[in-house]
Amino acid sequence: MKNEKRLFIGLMSGTSVDAIDAVLVEFTVAHNRVIATHSHTWPFQLRESLLVLSQQKREQSTLHEIATLDIQTAELFAEATLALLEKAQILPKQICAIGSPGQTLYHHPEGTIPYTWQIGDPNVIAQITGIPTIADFRRRDVAAGGQGAPLAPAFHNFLLRSSQENRVVLNIGGIANITVLPANENQPVIGFDTGPGNALLDAYVSQQKHQRMDKSGIFAATGKMQPSLLESMLADPYFSRPAPKSTGRDYFNLDWLTHLLSHLSLPPEDIQATLNQLTITSIAQATLPYKPQRLLVCGGGVHNPLLMAGLAKQLPDCIVESTEAVGIDPDLVEAISFAWLAQQRMDKQPSNLPSVTGAQQAVVLGGIYV
Repeated sequence: MKNEKRLFIGLMSGTSVDAIDAVLVEFTVAHNRVIATHSHTWPFQLRESLLVLSQQKREQSTLHEIATLDIQTAELFAEATLALLEKAQILPKQICAIGSPGQTLYHHPEGTIPYTWQIGDPNVIAQITGIPTIADFRRRDVAAGGQGAPLAPAFHNFLLRSSQENRVVLNIGGIANITVLPANENQPVIGFDTGPGNALLDAYVSQQKHQRMDKSGIFAATGKMQPSLLESMLADPYFSRPAPKSTGRDYFNLDWLTHLLSHLSLPPEDIQATLNQLTITSIAQATLPYKPQRLLVCGGGVHNPLLMAGLAKQLPDCIVESTEAVGIDPDLVEAISFAWLAQQRMDKQPSNLPSVTGAQQAVVLGGIYV
């Protein structure tokens, strides 16, 4: 049984809500292998509803609206899963489990009553697909005193740690997060959200240009970075807070930006250029203290040459490259990690890292829905 091959599906739709990534992964004790992938587009209206709900005043939404989005999101996750299986010519009964992180609406791990809330009802996913679904990964970590995020560092540690060099894995999704992987195996893994990745860039270009994203940083490249605006952005207390810490679109959004711009009159392209620099600088400032020799980048931001060039410039003593360089598609790292987290849950193995999330202990994450 030790060399048994098992198939898991990992789903991922990050804070950018740009697409649902579905990946079919074969796990054995010795290796993991991606068998098939599928990218499932969000319907425009559903995506807009989720973005409004996660970025603006949730008090204006009714429980009926939220519950409806919960089911619609789950149905789309199930659609993505079935499309992946059809592509791979694999039957549902061959899959051990689906790992579904859900779609985060609100992330509030601080305060008197800490919580994190994701939608995408796993009962619906399990019912439609006929596959056991592992979901609700984050709340057990929060219950144990942790941030509930980021969770991918446990997988990064499993797959990408090297005894030959100090590495940092950077995921640039809507929110950017890093995983610090010291070469010395006796040193703990550290990981945290550095701040906005693509979230503010996407939100602002959507407002100004009615585009989903600033592809390749083209809009930002036409502007001039404004140092005083960047300084006021970086003065936000989140950036100076020590780890463990995590954040989301419910914090770094257009309301946050509008407040900073209230007494300024700047060209939109300059604001976009400054937002681009905010992502670069906040990541670099968070990364530099760990003196990495290699920065492995994944997530949508890896395709933005302006971001990648800016990171290389601010981290001159570090190799900055895509996870493609170590054989992993940068667009699939997060989805693969949730396939792995599903495997960990089925094997009843803890999969949070207290050194990352701040939890009081390592715990088994996720509920099983069959």
